[in-house]
Amino acid sequence: FDTTTHLSMAKTASTSLICRALMPLLGSVLLLGSCNPPPPDYPSTKLVTERRNTLTDDLIALLPADEQSIPEARAEARWLADTAYKASAGIARVNDLYLPGWMGNILVNWGVKERGLCWHYQHDLFRELRRRPLQYFKLGCCVRDRSEGSEHNCVYIAAKGSFWPDAVMLDAWRKNGRLAVDHANTLDLTRWKDLPETTELLTWAYPEGHKVPTESWLSVRIKYQKYMYNFDPRVVSAPQYLRMIENIRRGQIEHPGKPTNY
Repeated sequence: FDTTTHLSMAKTASTSLICRALMPLLGSVLLLGSCNPPPPDYPSTKLVTERRNTLTDDLIALLPADEQSIPEARAEARWLADTAYKASAGIARVNDLYLPGWMGNILVNWGVKERGLCWHYQHDLFRELRRRPLQYFKLGCCVRDRSEGSEHNCVYIAAKGSFWPDAVMLDAWRKNGRLAVDHANTLDLTRWKDLPETTELLTWAYPEGHKVPTESWLSVRIKYQKYMYNFDPRVVSAPQYLRMIENIRRGQIEHPGKPTNY
């Protein structure tokens, strides 16, 4: 047996073992790098611009045939699609969470981070989509596996006069601000349900055309898993409330005269 060949094989095997050992670490680095909140220019990238166009077309397709060619209806669909992508990224930047989905939930539930649960994203995205009065579309909220460990909350858009699940579902949480879009009628409807009570609450909290800052949170955590509305006087000393006020003040500096960070 050739000694040189033996040493070469041993070196190759050693290198292979090192590479295998480093793969999980490399994967983690790549995962963290790809899950940072999207930068401000993310919605204008070529890929996301194409997705905004696709979402616009999907929304127009929800309308009755006689409304699909109306310029105002098409403009409304365009605004909703553009805002959904821009706002999702902006919300993630406010949350400042560097892990997606369920991994991010762990940090929030442990108190390491203040915000980033799926229903946080649901509330915040609904808020952003209420900045313009809608004539042809309506917003709604939906939930999967309500009150179970796998519960997940999203926003949906439907044509006015139609009902769930004839809608397009928007998920800003799953990929940490990189909007995911699903056609609601393709989901498992034994698990996914309309959530009219949350829609009613958020519709009340955010009138059409409102100017509430992107950095504002309707529900504020006062202790582990216990939330109160931000107008309740008992929340003013809660760390999350103080963080919200700090974010709002920073936003007034970063985007003066404008309620949104996108």
